[in-house]
Amino acid sequence: MARWTPERKRKAWVRTVFGSYYFLFLVFIYGPMIAMFIISFNARRGGLFFPMRGFSLHWWYQLIKPSAVGDMQGALLRSIILALVVMVITALFSTMLAMAYRKKFVGSGVLFYTIMTGLMAPGILISLGLSQLLRQVGISPAWWSSGLGVHVIWTLPFGFLIMMAVFNRFDSSLEEAARDMGADEWTVFKEVTLPLITPGIVAAGLFGFTLSYDEFTHTMLLAGEYNTLPLDISAAMSVRVRPTLFALGTASTLLSYAMIGLFLVIYTLLYRRTR
Repeated sequence: MARWTPERKRKAWVRTVFGSYYFLFLVFIYGPMIAMFIISFNARRGGLFFPMRGFSLHWWYQLIKPSAVGDMQGALLRSIILALVVMVITALFSTMLAMAYRKKFVGSGVLFYTIMTGLMAPGILISLGLSQLLRQVGISPAWWSSGLGVHVIWTLPFGFLIMMAVFNRFDSSLEEAARDMGADEWTVFKEVTLPLITPGIVAAGLFGFTLSYDEFTHTMLLAGEYNTLPLDISAAMSVRVRPTLFALGTASTLLSYAMIGLFLVIYTLLYRRTR
């Protein structure tokens, strides 16, 4: 039997402390989510707290009723559409920007910090500033125009940083070899560059989707007449909190995890293909 030396005791104590801290961290992060999931199956006469008064799907059934919680169904559809469009724009623009930065050009530093401003500036200030600007020029805000623009401002820096990291690890000698064999620039991009950076493009798009789907502060003043899902949930909670919101939050969370899982599968398949 191994002897418990002072060094082994110290390492065991450190592992115990850090393991306990990590466990408490997981409970703090996922505990409310799990509680929300359980309470969403409360009985019809059940409230928002434990103990539950039974088990039923009543509050989940309320989600499909148009008059249950305002325009939650429409808000969910708008959020999904907006997130998908933002995902495509983020993946495309971040790839184009990162490819441009492979070579030095005039104003590259200014452009870089301009892009990063969307990441560093508080979302409420961006939303307030753009709403005032639109009011001055006489344009009405809407979720598909001003909402889309402010979401791209928020998500583009994340996708751009991802693609910059991808190209920092990119072996440009592969492109040079293709050019030496007579391939033109389009063929080099299509046959060499694009397959190697596709996993990074997928990751950038995933960031765009997840950040846009649950964004609140940037959209607060720019959604216009029709709310996105986070705004509609906030409005419903200001009136009355019901287990229906817990069911909606659980469904929304499961949808987010499903999208993340789908993207991870696609990313893994593309990564193995490039290897």
